[in-house]
Amino acid sequence: MLTRIDHIGIACFDLDATVEFYRATYGFEVHHTEVNEEQGVREAMLRINTTDDGGASYLQLLEPVREDCAVAKWLAKNGEGVHHIAFGTPDVAADAADIGDKGVRVLYDSPRTGSMGSQITFLHPKDCHGVLTELVTSAPARPAAPPEH
Repeated sequence: MLTRIDHIGIACFDLDATVEFYRATYGFEVHHTEVNEEQGVREAMLRINTTDDGGASYLQLLEPVREDCAVAKWLAKNGEGVHHIAFGTPDVAADAADIGDKGVRVLYDSPRTGSMGSQITFLHPKDCHGVLTELVTSAPARPAAPPEH
């Protein structure tokens, strides 16, 4: 069961400049950054708000780190802008199977690791009215570290 909009992915040529735009214009701060070698991107997650299910909604800014990755190819064709929308789910594999049974092509045979240790898969945009759609199960919350003495 999809529970929230997890994030909206925005492809950009210059991650630092794009982060600065969202910080200066809207006051959004970076919650997390990482390089996802498998996806070929450097990314920043800007948290917009928390959600009723304990998750959060983010803007995910994506800059390609190599020319052969999907985001680089998308940027070359489309320029900067909204790349995908992601829906949060407690069980990405079960929801992907259910949606696949309805005739929507699921792009990965099994979920892969995404931002912040999440599990993800994508749905084919041609089956989703032109929108690349991601399904995301957030990584379990890490327990707080014990205080140092």
